[in-house]
Amino acid sequence: MTTESAPDVPEKRRRGFWVFLRDVLVIIVIAALVSFLVKSFVVRSFYIPSASMEKTLLVNDRILVDELTPRWTGYSRGDVVVFEDPGGWLPVQPKAPTRPVVIEWFDGLLTLIGLSSSDSEDHLVKRLIGLPGDHVVCCNSLGQITINDAPIDELSYLNLPEGDTAASNDPFDVTVPAESIWVLGDNRDRSQDARAHQDLPSGGFVPLDNVVGKAFLTTWPLTRIGTIDGHHEVFNGVPDPD
Repeated sequence: MTTESAPDVPEKRRRGFWVFLRDVLVIIVIAALVSFLVKSFVVRSFYIPSASMEKTLLVNDRILVDELTPRWTGYSRGDVVVFEDPGGWLPVQPKAPTRPVVIEWFDGLLTLIGLSSSDSEDHLVKRLIGLPGDHVVCCNSLGQITINDAPIDELSYLNLPEGDTAASNDPFDVTVPAESIWVLGDNRDRSQDARAHQDLPSGGFVPLDNVVGKAFLTTWPLTRIGTIDGHHEVFNGVPDPD
């Protein structure tokens, strides 16, 4: 008479557990890789640290930025753009205190997959007013900015004190150089934008290489979820530069 040994059930369970764990890790790695590629080349998340774009964007709003489309289509006047500091726009930040390794690792992981925006304080967000070659002047007798001698009426999105209709209280007369843009905040009286940096080597212009992309959606808080308006109709009458 022959006998058969009982199946090694615990061993099978252990093997099944490791197979399951392997599959979960593979899924996590693939998801992280896809998210990294999306963050690096398609969409990126930022938060708004200042009031310079009120009332279009409020402090602590979280926004999504389209990095991909502008690479094909370029940028348009009116686009709300996020860009790296060209140098001297932002104050020198004190060195952040050292955080526990676990927190640093976790924040790095969230940034990698696009759920965190820890580098937002190193970037700025403004509205694109002048493209390369544009002659941008402030202001005409009505308080309007002119671009290539065509006035633009920005009152639909500017955050101005009651009774004030001047697009800027600081006059300027600039011609945007090649591969650069001229940007202003919608909250004109509280925005340290291109006007405030004309004495820098960059002349207040932002190199296109510094532009991350075009902001297109507010995602947080939930009460403010919605698209970000470029108000491109304001610029419809602007001719191409000579």
